[in-house]
Amino acid sequence: MNKVMSRTAQPRPRHRPPTRHDTRRPKGAPPRKPPTRTARDTPSTATRTTRPPRTAPEAAEPPLRPTDLFADRLLAVLSGQRPVHWMLRHTAGRAYDDLARLAERGPLRARGSRPVVRDIGYYVPRDGALEVFARIAAGNQLRALAFRLELGQDLRWRCTAVEAASHSRPAS
Repeated sequence: MNKVMSRTAQPRPRHRPPTRHDTRRPKGAPPRKPPTRTARDTPSTATRTTRPPRTAPEAAEPPLRPTDLFADRLLAVLSGQRPVHWMLRHTAGRAYDDLARLAERGPLRARGSRPVVRDIGYYVPRDGALEVFARIAAGNQLRALAFRLELGQDLRWRCTAVEAASHSRPAS
């Protein structure tokens, strides 16, 4: 659906005075010159504060890859930091139901320490699909998370499958 916004020309507001059209305006004040410093006014090098040299602004960080983004999102849901419906628009097919079942068990919840993504790897089975695994560390426990991402026709990545390890082993 194409929505077209049109606006008619608004009449000039009547509450403001009319603008001045006189061509004989004063030119204004001459430009100010910065004051010149003498050697006596300049602080010595011992008391002068040194500023770091000016450099170009740092480049913005590159956007996160979909593997990193979804690993963080799934970790937030499966560790109880976010509700399951937070992932509703980022899932497709049965993945949302699987995610809801996994979140009930809370496989990535940890007592005392907040889980973090330690490592991410992926496999490309075909164009527009990624099979991703992530190692999740929480305290001295290391857990596994696996999910599949598929690129939709709208060029957005969606999670189509998710699994989490039910047993954990000590981190090495």
